[in-house]
Amino acid sequence: MTRRSSKRSIKRAGKAQSEDRRAWGQTDNVRPLFEDGWSPLGPAPDGPRDQSYVKNVRPRGDNQAEMMALIDERSVVFATGPAGTGKTYLAVAKAVEALEAGEVGRIVLSRPAVEAGESLGFLPGDMEEKLSPYLRPLYDALTDRLSAKKVRALMAEGVIEVAPIAFMRGRTLNNAFVVIDEAQNCTYAQLKMLLTRLGWHSTMVVTGDPAQSDLLPGVSGLADIVEKLEGVEDIGCVRFVREDVVRHPLVARMVEAI
Repeated sequence: MTRRSSKRSIKRAGKAQSEDRRAWGQTDNVRPLFEDGWSPLGPAPDGPRDQSYVKNVRPRGDNQAEMMALIDERSVVFATGPAGTGKTYLAVAKAVEALEAGEVGRIVLSRPAVEAGESLGFLPGDMEEKLSPYLRPLYDALTDRLSAKKVRALMAEGVIEVAPIAFMRGRTLNNAFVVIDEAQNCTYAQLKMLLTRLGWHSTMVVTGDPAQSDLLPGVSGLADIVEKLEGVEDIGCVRFVREDVVRHPLVARMVEAI
């Protein structure tokens, strides 16, 4: 009896809603998407706006414009400078752009597994799950350019690959867009090994801030590598400065102060 009474009440409620919709000139299959009458063709609503997907990334400064141009022209590009200047985001955005245009067959992401002053201890799971906390900034940039579902599908197919630095020796990366992030936490020998992985029809972008290395003083090899390769043909180098910071305005002030 209780189940029958519940079914009857649900049926009556649905019938009442249908009568209300018909009274407003609506049917069961056609009803307004927004109850307040908002239309995408009308004026924007008041209040905070959700972040929308932007198909084409535009530079927000001369150095960002130079970095994007160098990625199109050179096979290896170094982008160094303070945090918040858009180095990683631009590198990943250009990688996605090249993949969707068919210029490369895959994206290879690599980042040193170095903690920022603390030890996380043992991490369970397979290799990708262990590296996921370290590669979170790259994932965030990827999901901003692609949907999270598409990123997972491309990773399952091997089109987007997470390649630990420790396992890169001996590989040749052909037809790939390679992003080496947080390179200030790589030693000179590691960077030399990574740079020599470059294969045919590939682009490699190396990003990092020499002033924020989590290694012992003098161990990071990024500054030395950039200084030696800056004048080599077909290698580009962009040095971002405090004025290029595009995060919160306080970031630029803190970078200058500390």
